[in-house]
Amino acid sequence: MVHHPLSDVHDGIMSAESFTQIYNMYYKRVHKYICYRINNHHAAEDICSHVFEMVISKYHTFSPGKSNFEVWLFAIARNAVTDYFRSQKKRAHFSLHSILDLVLPKSSPEDLVIRDDNHQALFQALAKLNDKERNIIAMKYAAGLKNSEIADLLGVSGSQIGVVLYRCLKKLHKELEAGGQYE
Repeated sequence: MVHHPLSDVHDGIMSAESFTQIYNMYYKRVHKYICYRINNHHAAEDICSHVFEMVISKYHTFSPGKSNFEVWLFAIARNAVTDYFRSQKKRAHFSLHSILDLVLPKSSPEDLVIRDDNHQALFQALAKLNDKERNIIAMKYAAGLKNSEIADLLGVSGSQIGVVLYRCLKKLHKELEAGGQYE
């Protein structure tokens, strides 16, 4: 059985080793999720730091019986992004480069050059998705969460998340095709 870092908490204090293990396991995924949501690497660093500060200060609220650790962690990350947007009063933007990689299949180097020219078309296609759809795409592809984990975060069924993801990617593909950006 794999030892989970949160099991190494005694007298209300998380050990430095436990925190380091959690940080090493999840930092890249949390950071990537935040970058997808806000498209600002400097702010993403700050928000990510805040998320891990919250892990230390709020770990006592984590209940394995209610959800798994990743769901709890990404709920903190999602809330931190929401707080950022409230403070900035801006809409969420995605890293267009990364989304193109999700929607269009991996291809030749020539196709990669063409892909670099398609950012505006993809931005327009993403604008046709609602905030919930963009958030689900970020949780799935940036954070690497499973459909069931996203469902837990949003309070819906895993199959509903699968349907939303399928429809979102289909919409993006159709929008890019309609614009002559992908054949």
